Amino acid sequence: MTASEAGPTLVLVLAVAVLVGCGVILLLERTLTRILLGVILLGNGVNLLILLGGRRGGAPIVGTGTEERMSDPLPQAMVLTAIVITFGFSAFLLAVAYRSWYLTGDDEVPDDLEDRQIIRRAARNEVGAVDHGGEGPNGDPEQVDPEPARRRLRRGHES
Repeated sequence: MTASEAGPTLVLVLAVAVLVGCGVILLLERTLTRILLGVILLGNGVNLLILLGGRRGGAPIVGTGTEERMSDPLPQAMVLTAIVITFGFSAFLLAVAYRSWYLTGDDEVPDDLEDRQIIRRAARNEVGAVDHGGEGPNGDPEQVDPEPARRRLRRGHES
């Protein structure tokens, strides 16, 4: 195996792992700016991973050399497309974060109704998804919500 046919180096594989790992950790945060940074890092890590899957070699231009010595143009085209998509998605997330900051003063994603219900159930040590009676979701009054939660919240009492 020659140097041009060698696989990816350990440094590049570690760079992919660090970029993807940091991107996933930032995606799990609650502020939109950290989510935006996570999307950017994750996108760069995946782009590098796609490039590592291609074959090394010269420029893929017909007539400049043999086909075996040319690099694979497909991963390069996929990465260019992914860069454009990531840029558009990042611009959208940046606009959403700015709008949230403009309206509320911060860019933190608030809890929704289901999050509050889960917190209340956890405080009471209640498991919400287990059907202990075995009668199924239609016959168990604890598993069926008779009216939408938004109406209950509008009336003033949360449950």
